Amino acid sequence: MTDERMRIDKWLWVARFFKTRSLAATAIASHKIRCNGDHVKPARDLKVGDELEITIGQTVFVVIVQCMAEQRRPAPEARLLYQETPESEARRLRDQELKKLAPVPGSDLKGRPTKREGRMIRRIGG
Repeated sequence: MTDERMRIDKWLWVARFFKTRSLAATAIASHKIRCNGDHVKPARDLKVGDELEITIGQTVFVVIVQCMAEQRRPAPEARLLYQETPESEARRLRDQELKKLAPVPGSDLKGRPTKREGRMIRRIGG
């Protein structure tokens, strides 16, 4: 591990936030990644101490870059590259608990309604 600068798309890939660099670059281009509060481009140089706000789906990570690595390493080693802020971790865990308590509407639906279910839907109000 070195203490130099690195492209932000490569760092996100090495830190295992994304499976490929192109997925990381796409997320950056669609403004799902902020560096020190600013939207960035994939070629932006990242340095130790920068704060990243990473949005993946409904989950938002706020991390501080601890060090750099040239190669992608196993997940336990990749977690050493950053430190998630306590507020971010608490919010993420709270959101996970809320998601368990209140399932997404329609998640229990299993495809197209049967003929019988269609009749019931029409009878109720459709």
